[in-house]
Amino acid sequence: MIKAKPFVKWVGGKTQLIAEVEKLLPDDFSSCKELTYIEPFVGGGAVLFWILQKYPNIVRAVINDINPDLTTAYKTIKYNSRELIEMLLKIQSEYLVLNEEKRKKYYLDKRSQFNTKELGCVENTALFIYLNRTCFNGLYRVNSKGLFNVPFGSYANPKICDEQTILADSELLQRVDILTGDFSDTINHIGKNNFFYFDPPYKPLSATSSFNSYSKEDFNDKEQVRLGEFCRRIDQLGYSFILSNSDVKGKNPQDDFFDELYEQFEIQRVFATRMVNANAEKRGKLTELLITNQSKKVKYVETI
Repeated sequence: MIKAKPFVKWVGGKTQLIAEVEKLLPDDFSSCKELTYIEPFVGGGAVLFWILQKYPNIVRAVINDINPDLTTAYKTIKYNSRELIEMLLKIQSEYLVLNEEKRKKYYLDKRSQFNTKELGCVENTALFIYLNRTCFNGLYRVNSKGLFNVPFGSYANPKICDEQTILADSELLQRVDILTGDFSDTINHIGKNNFFYFDPPYKPLSATSSFNSYSKEDFNDKEQVRLGEFCRRIDQLGYSFILSNSDVKGKNPQDDFFDELYEQFEIQRVFATRMVNANAEKRGKLTELLITNQSKKVKYVETI
């Protein structure tokens, strides 16, 4: 059986933190009936696809993202998976026979086409996935006008069409409501029993480490504070949540931004391997935060 998994590569994906997220789930999570799972910053969906397969008692899920190309892709996979596969297979067959020079031209042509913002949902998603699989480092980055501007990536044999993953994802997405907008709008789509997982754009550890070009809107400190206020509202309503973010205090011991913002909640620090660091000795040494209103004590754990 092919397992559902993220259909795109995504910066900051949470696959490696799933084991730590699971430890912080409420004790009655697997037995809770009529459970609604809500993810206001879905991104690549690593936690979403894992949790829907692991816990069949989740009768409904609500996902949201501010990136319309991403949410269009989720909707296309949910409703038009076969048409999407056909278009991706066509792009794949055209692309793989080209030499590198012609591949680059093909890429730039498709990037320009994608940036017209005049495509139907299936074609838009096909180009979104194609660009993700063939651009530099699998990044998604836009300029101030919201135009995708990641350069060409040189890969020998990229898998542009992952048919089995698309079909497996489509099956799971049948019980998922897909929203496009502000994270706070998800409060209007709650069910009887609700669990929230927040994976917002991380607060940069330094001025040079910022990757806030995920959308043309900037998720700055003001937005982090607004998210903190939203989490307190969720807690007051009696719903459980887990939130992940960068550990700025691990970089600067004097930086209490998150410790103060979430002081009423449980703050766990876990080691997460980040292979992007050029210095091998520094890989896996930075901590990340898992914040929850569940009262559970977890020691430092190095994830792989």
